[in-house]
Amino acid sequence: MDAYHDLDPHGFRRRGVLFVLSSPSGAGKSTIARMLLADEPDLEMSVSATTRPIRPKEVDGSDYHFVDLERFRAMVSAGEFLEWAHVFDHRYGTPREPVDRILSSGRDVLFDIDWQGAQQLYQLAGGDVVRVFILPPSMAELQDRLTRRGTDTPQVIEARMSRASNEVSHWDGYDYVLVNDDVNRCFRAVKTILAAERLKRSRQTGMIGIVRRLTR
Repeated sequence: MDAYHDLDPHGFRRRGVLFVLSSPSGAGKSTIARMLLADEPDLEMSVSATTRPIRPKEVDGSDYHFVDLERFRAMVSAGEFLEWAHVFDHRYGTPREPVDRILSSGRDVLFDIDWQGAQQLYQLAGGDVVRVFILPPSMAELQDRLTRRGTDTPQVIEARMSRASNEVSHWDGYDYVLVNDDVNRCFRAVKTILAAERLKRSRQTGMIGIVRRLTR
């Protein structure tokens, strides 16, 4: 049984949480997202659509929905995205229909998106959105992580570092900000945030009936 059900043994009906994790590339959000999904059965990942080429070992429909630029533009025109952004010469967006389906099933949705997407999602869904930004302990450590990862050329790493400074400057647009100097400690903090947000009075729609019975 996960931590949320331990805290809420009555299983009150509640509104779903749109849980956003953002960070500069290499700061650890993807690792923490995987840990969170493995530990939280009521949480499901939102799979973004992208125009970038598929990489080795990636699976279409699991890692991303890989589409061409024409299809992506058509999805934008049709209002099929909750948010989308242009990043490193490619486009990324969150399809609306799968998110609506997850929420309708009573589960929460995890988003691995940047500050632009987080801002758009917040403007659209407001109080249902929880935004967590993960900082690296230092820019030098971030560059070391990107280099050790071995997936990018020096030119791409330089571009990622330049973008990282811009992303960090938007830290104050988030509800929570964490420093990932220890991945397990950071993960525990993220889990604590998710548990607390699930228990917020504004999300506990099923509590209304309990309170009415108590005050008759």
